[in-house]
Amino acid sequence: MQAIQNLYNKLIKSFYKNRDSKKSLDMSKYMKDKFPYLGIPKPARTLLQKEFLKEEKRKNKIDWSLVFDLYNKEEREFQYLAIDYLIALKSVLVKDDIRHIEKLIVTKSWWDTVDALDSLIGMLLAKYPKLIAKIDEYIKSDNIWLKRVSIDCQLTFKENTNTEILSRAILGSLGTKEFFINKAIGWSLREYSKTNQKWVRDFIDKHRDRMDKLSVREGAKYL
Repeated sequence: MQAIQNLYNKLIKSFYKNRDSKKSLDMSKYMKDKFPYLGIPKPARTLLQKEFLKEEKRKNKIDWSLVFDLYNKEEREFQYLAIDYLIALKSVLVKDDIRHIEKLIVTKSWWDTVDALDSLIGMLLAKYPKLIAKIDEYIKSDNIWLKRVSIDCQLTFKENTNTEILSRAILGSLGTKEFFINKAIGWSLREYSKTNQKWVRDFIDKHRDRMDKLSVREGAKYL
């Protein structure tokens, strides 16, 4: 345990040691100056964290205190590290972990972290179908990022897509002017059209008058 803690502390120090002031400004600007960055590009970050994630995977157990410690750190790369850690250990996620992931979704929220976390929600949904009730909560939520997750959590499901959930999620957000929701609607329809063009075409035809032009344009891209 002490060895892992030392490895964690060493990794945090290495992140700070590899700070690049010029790149940090560029990266923050790209994200609308919503978060400070150390300025470590993904390839360099992947190398820095490789040994740590390898050791953590051997534990076969998620340390949520570590995840939230990373999320509490100021620079954005630490939130990315937390998510990479969860993805590396995704096979050991259990049903109750959805409440932790939900907390991450609504913390320091922006598309970069939310779109990575929604795949974990989707994985849990596939593993525990009763979590559909949670997705319905997200559909009704006032939080746009939870709504976005309800729409996009099945992006990789292909023929296993639950169209009832997808339909409810989209219909629950029609009429909004929120870019990230309308983009998510179009994205989900576009991806599912690769599997079932007819369903997507019929859905768009039926609801086109209520859908934002962005959603229609993105959703119909491969039709």
